[in-house]
Amino acid sequence: MDDLVIARSLFGTTMGFHIIFATLGVGLPLMMIIAELMYQKTKDYHYVIMAKRWTKTFAILLGVGIPTGTIAGTQLSLLWPGFMEVIGKVMVLPFQIEIYAFFLEALFMSIYVYAAERLPPWARTLSLVLVAFGAMASAVLISNVHSFEGTPAGFKMENGVISDVQPWVAFFNPSFIVTAIHVVLTAYTTGAFVIAAVAAFKMLRIGPKSVDYLFHKKALKICVITGGIFALFTALNGHVVTQKLHEYQPEKLAAAEGLFETQTHAPLTMLGYTDRETQEVKYGIEIPWALSFLSGNSFDTEVIGLNDFPEEEWPPLFVHTLFNFMVITGSMLIVIALFIYLWNFRRKREIPKWMLVILVLSGPMAMMSIEAGWIFACTGRQPWTIYRMLSTADSVTTSTNLGPLFASFAVVYAILGIAVVSVLLYYFKRNTIQDDIYRAEQKGLPLYGSNS
Repeated sequence: MDDLVIARSLFGTTMGFHIIFATLGVGLPLMMIIAELMYQKTKDYHYVIMAKRWTKTFAILLGVGIPTGTIAGTQLSLLWPGFMEVIGKVMVLPFQIEIYAFFLEALFMSIYVYAAERLPPWARTLSLVLVAFGAMASAVLISNVHSFEGTPAGFKMENGVISDVQPWVAFFNPSFIVTAIHVVLTAYTTGAFVIAAVAAFKMLRIGPKSVDYLFHKKALKICVITGGIFALFTALNGHVVTQKLHEYQPEKLAAAEGLFETQTHAPLTMLGYTDRETQEVKYGIEIPWALSFLSGNSFDTEVIGLNDFPEEEWPPLFVHTLFNFMVITGSMLIVIALFIYLWNFRRKREIPKWMLVILVLSGPMAMMSIEAGWIFACTGRQPWTIYRMLSTADSVTTSTNLGPLFASFAVVYAILGIAVVSVLLYYFKRNTIQDDIYRAEQKGLPLYGSNS
C-alpha cells in the first residue's frame, strides 16, 4: 500500500475501534435513564439494579473510549495536516465546545456513581440526564466536523488560500442538523439492541423460572421497545439524509445506488454489487421509481448518474453494499421489535428460543451497521477530504514509513478490545444479579457504590 492508503487505513482503524465505545457511550445513558424512571414508577428493584449494572458497563467503556478518542484527535493532526490547517482556521468551534460537553458528562457521571446513595431520586435522575446530554453533545459536535467535510460552508478557498471565514456559518453547515439527528438516533438504537442482545443471550442460558431470567426479560422488554422506536425514527431521518445527498453530494448518492445514467423515475436498487464494466448492479432487486421519490418526494425527480461526473471523482463503487447493509439492518430491527411487541409482549407470551437467537444477533448487526455507515459516509466522499475543495491526497502527511505505525496501533487495539471484554466478564462474574438484589433488599448496604 502507498502512504496515502496506509494513512487512511490507520485513521479508519482508529475510528472504527473508537466508534464502538462512542456509540455505546451515547446509547447506554439513555437506557440508564429509562431504567431509573421505571424504578421511580414501579419501585421494582430490578430496574434500579439494571441502571447500576449498566452504569458499571458505561464506566468501563468510557475508560477505553477516552484514550481512543484522544488517539484519533492526535492522528488527525499527524496524518492530515492539510485538513487540520483548514479546520484550525474555520471549524474550531465544535472542538472547543466539545471540551465543555465532555466535562459535563464526566462531572455528573462521577456524581451519579459516587453520590447516588445520598441523592434523592429526582437528583439522581437529573444527574443521569446531564450525563446523557453531555454524551449526546460530544457526539453531535464531533459529527459536525464530518458534516462540514461533506457540505463545507463559511469560508472561501482559492489557490490554497483561505479567506472570508465565518465560523458560525461553517458550524451550521447545510447537513449539520440532519447528520446530528442521524448520529444520535442510530446511537440510541444500537445501545438498546446491544443490551437486548446480552439479555437474550442470558435468557437462552438460564431457566425460564429463575429470578435472573425474569430480570433479563424486563431488561429485554424496555430495550426492544426503545430500540424499535428509535430504529423507526432513524428510518424516517434516513429519508431526509437521502434528500441532502441528492442536493449536495449527487455522486455519493449515485454510487450508493449504482446509478450511472441521469434519469427521472429512478429505481432504488437493493442487494447485488455494482459492476463498473457493464455499468449496472448485478443481481440487484429494483424498486421502480423509489429513488426519485426518496430524493425529492416526487417520482419525477431527476437523479444525477455517475456518468455526469469525471470518473476520477467517482466514489468507490462498493459503497452500494455498505448502503444496502445499513438500510436492510435498520429495516430488520424495526420488524423484529414490532413482531416481538405485538406477538409476545402485548399477548404476554414467552419469547421462543429462535426469536431469542435473532435478538442475540441484533446487537452485533446494529453495531456493524454503525461501522458500515461510518465507512460509507467517509469513503463515499472520496476523493475529497473537504468536498470539492480539498482532496484527500492534498490533506495527507508527507511523512513515509507509516506501515510499522499502522501495525503497532492494530496490535494495541486488539489488546484493548480483549482487555475490555475480560474486565466486563470478570466484574459481572464477581458481582451477580443475585448479589445486587440482596444489596437492594438490605438497608445500609451500598448498591451503587459496590465496586468489588
